[in-house]
Amino acid sequence: MLDIVAKRNDGYHDLFMIMQSIGLYDTVTVSQTSSKKITISCTEKGIPLDERNIAYKAAAEFFRQTKIKNKGINIDIVKRIPHAAGLAGGSADGAAVIVALNKLYATELSDDELCKIGVKIGADVPFCITGGTLLAQGIGDVLNKVKPLRKCFILIAKPDCSVNTAYAYKRFDEHGKEHTPDKLGMLYAMQGRDLTEICSKMENVFEQFIPVDNKVEIKNVMRENGAIGVCMSGSGPTVFGIFTEKDKAERAAEELKSLAKDIAVTVPVSAGCRIEGK
Repeated sequence: MLDIVAKRNDGYHDLFMIMQSIGLYDTVTVSQTSSKKITISCTEKGIPLDERNIAYKAAAEFFRQTKIKNKGINIDIVKRIPHAAGLAGGSADGAAVIVALNKLYATELSDDELCKIGVKIGADVPFCITGGTLLAQGIGDVLNKVKPLRKCFILIAKPDCSVNTAYAYKRFDEHGKEHTPDKLGMLYAMQGRDLTEICSKMENVFEQFIPVDNKVEIKNVMRENGAIGVCMSGSGPTVFGIFTEKDKAERAAEELKSLAKDIAVTVPVSAGCRIEGK
């Protein structure tokens, strides 16, 4: 669920979001160099490799907040999360950098302290650090646990288009919303872990004023193949469907190949960043 509650005086927006981590991930490798710079490499063309990248901003903010002198680091990103998809892929990479640097420099900062660094570079970064199933409020930085989803399969489908997040919020400021999601009903459904009821309450206010290519057709294919709920993720354009049976999700994924550029069947996961290796 994503509801925009109000625009704040600082230009940001107060939000109400039920957010879920899924098993689709980028691999971010952070290593020390002697360059005295922050350098980035990435498997996907078109991703900025300078200070515009959230991963770069995350590293710079980590060094600023910890007062550690940067003698040089390289950030290598293997992209699997579709870019500009409303799936917080950039924020996930930024979160990974903060968590990795905390380990690399043995600063032993708590998750709360890492989140305080993360929110300075992006509202979704604290969620990406913490992960799981969370209620996010404020600008996305006030996080509270809710009961995890029951076992299910999540099909994501990104059409061959992108939505600029700043543009999406501008559209809200200009047009407002026609309908407010049932936030209390969703919280009751989450508390009861009733997957069918949760799916019946799913709603994203951006869908009211952000047009997305093939969105209606994608949702129809998902429903026709057994999705018990469908919704848009973030500011779009990715659409996701929740299924109780993996084979139905996979059948829908096969049918969506003519309608979507990036498609994946995955599952909910209980955490955000995970460190592998030394």
